[in-house]
Amino acid sequence: MTEGGKRQAAFDAEGTVAGERPANGERLSDVAYKAILQGLFDQKVPAGAFVSQNDLVRLLGIPVQPLRDALRVLEAEGVLTIHPRSGIQFLKPDLELARSTYQFRSIIERAAARRYAETGDAEMARKLIADHKALMTRIETEGLSAGALDQLEVLEVGLHGSMIANMRNPLIENTARRLKNYVTLIRLDRLVTAPLALRTLGEHIEILEAFAARDPDRAEAAIAAHFQAALQRILGMF
Repeated sequence: MTEGGKRQAAFDAEGTVAGERPANGERLSDVAYKAILQGLFDQKVPAGAFVSQNDLVRLLGIPVQPLRDALRVLEAEGVLTIHPRSGIQFLKPDLELARSTYQFRSIIERAAARRYAETGDAEMARKLIADHKALMTRIETEGLSAGALDQLEVLEVGLHGSMIANMRNPLIENTARRLKNYVTLIRLDRLVTAPLALRTLGEHIEILEAFAARDPDRAEAAIAAHFQAALQRILGMF
């Protein structure tokens, strides 16, 4: 049996249908949503691909009804377009998407940076500074390994996720999650080098030091500079 068939059988074995929940309590439509995004991020489904519903069932091992539910959500989020009786077309990142995404992130996170500098956990900021410096030392000493890349992603989520969580606003959290999906798609073909990683970590430290110093003006300026630099790095891909 193929890997996709095994996953399909696993769904079927649970006796679940649309609206029911697997053993972990997560809705099947949510499982399907995550599986489709992961398929994109792993490039099992190429960005810009035009595929049928049956193609996705086969590739990802997702039952049809949860797949349909997830596709409707992803269409609303702009990740794909459903063409009736024709197929599903996935978003292909381009220059305009990159500009729009980073502009929107900058608007949200400039406010989040000010808020964190005023009310966030300064001790967490100091811990993140130490973690960033440790990773910089590791990269300078050992080069950019797969483990270092993984840690870079963890620290990025730690910084930006902490700022968004500190806003305590579900609407902002949902929007930030969608923007993060766009960023992941935009970066799929991006080559991360050691100098680029070190530059990114240095920009993060500027933001975190402003948090630790309780300086909202400096924090806002640092996050704005970070996004501007990140956008310029991304624009070089197109």
